[in-house]
Amino acid sequence: MTTPTPLTPDPKNYVLQLCHSHDGPFLDCARQYARLFADMPYKVITVYLTGEADAAVASGSASNEVIFLGYRSPQLRGLKLKVIRDVRRIAARYPFRFCIAHRFKSVHAALLGTPLPVIGVHHAFGDYRRLSRRLFARAFRERLTLLGVSNAVRDDMRASLPAWSPARIETLYNRIDIAAVQAAQFDRDRARAALSLPADAWIVGNVGRLHPDKDQATLIRGFAGALPALPAGSLLVIMGSGRLEAALKALAAELGVAASVRFLGQVPEGRRYFKAFDLFALTSDHEPFGMVLLEAMAAGVPVLCSDCGGAPEVVGESGRRFPLGDATALGRLLLESAARRHAEDDAERLKTHFSDAAARRVFWRLPMTKDFLPEPTC
Repeated sequence: MTTPTPLTPDPKNYVLQLCHSHDGPFLDCARQYARLFADMPYKVITVYLTGEADAAVASGSASNEVIFLGYRSPQLRGLKLKVIRDVRRIAARYPFRFCIAHRFKSVHAALLGTPLPVIGVHHAFGDYRRLSRRLFARAFRERLTLLGVSNAVRDDMRASLPAWSPARIETLYNRIDIAAVQAAQFDRDRARAALSLPADAWIVGNVGRLHPDKDQATLIRGFAGALPALPAGSLLVIMGSGRLEAALKALAAELGVAASVRFLGQVPEGRRYFKAFDLFALTSDHEPFGMVLLEAMAAGVPVLCSDCGGAPEVVGESGRRFPLGDATALGRLLLESAARRHAEDDAERLKTHFSDAAARRVFWRLPMTKDFLPEPTC
């Protein structure tokens, strides 16, 4: 456990944020929630249950103080009294008003280790389908409210906890720091050069693990069906690695499109290169949200997605959706997008729904927020 530097006592309120880890997208999740209190009379103390101390993580957390407990994920299984004691000691150190806890393990530690009201933020489906978790949530119902990162996740939790008031299980969308993401993105020519892609090709991009739940097989089939009518030299470019790599390459060869499908493997900071694409396609099976769509939108790239999970909430009523697993419908969308040959402007939707400012407006209007926080004065 990293010992925090004591903060000078002042009349401001403190917010405790518990995060399971700072791996992958979860560092930005911590940043997103800390930014809810920027320029307000609150201080955010972020605690990572797992992961080693890291100065870059501390800086990226946008918090007043960051504490690394340094556990490994297996150490959080079951009832771990040491973790609870560590959380209890931290909670006693500051005048916390409430706690934001990401994922169930953090919710568990927050409720057992503190007397605070807890907002549990859930990033996946099925977190309360287990009987043991439903019973735990019911035992702490007076102090626990829940947020899903999409309406789809929210509705999954409401279905698991039908006796709860809908006002206790709400949605707060994931979001991005639009200016920071755009500043880090390479322009089209530089991105294509870095990825060794031709400057004049029409390119469909996809980013994700090569795993069944990302369903790149449907993407390859849809692209293969549309390819004869797509602009000459069109490419499908897939960033990511995983256990299906050999099978997906074999599928592309079987369909006769191997030369038109590029597998780039794991690309560090892949979102920097999104301007290399003319279209971004997400074919996932029940994606809880789809952060990658926001990053593509920030790059000015048109997006399309399957019609399940939280991804349709990101693209909105644009018509750029297809039935999950329907390669023929996907192929039609690819042809329509190629015919447009211009980037669709998602800038306004990104700003009004998926920015830090938009999230702050929604958060401060939630009934669960008003239960234990005064209206912000700045």
